[in-house]
Amino acid sequence: MNNEVHIGKLIQQKLKEQERSGAWLARKLFTDPSNVSKIIRKQHIDTGLLLRISNILNFDFFQYYSDFYKENKISMAE
Repeated sequence: MNNEVHIGKLIQQKLKEQERSGAWLARKLFTDPSNVSKIIRKQHIDTGLLLRISNILNFDFFQYYSDFYKENKISMAE
């Protein structure tokens, strides 16, 4: 796994898998499509926003952080 989770890329990937557009997500988030473009370029986003996106896309994006933690727990502790 990479050094860190890039949540924006993962959101973009899930949108593509679900054949959804950024404009669709923007409507669901009640925001402008340009804000969704900013979200998918960001490596980190607010957890409240991530929870909303997880609910909209019916996918647990937090699992990526949990998996990253589990994979790197030993090396980070040393």
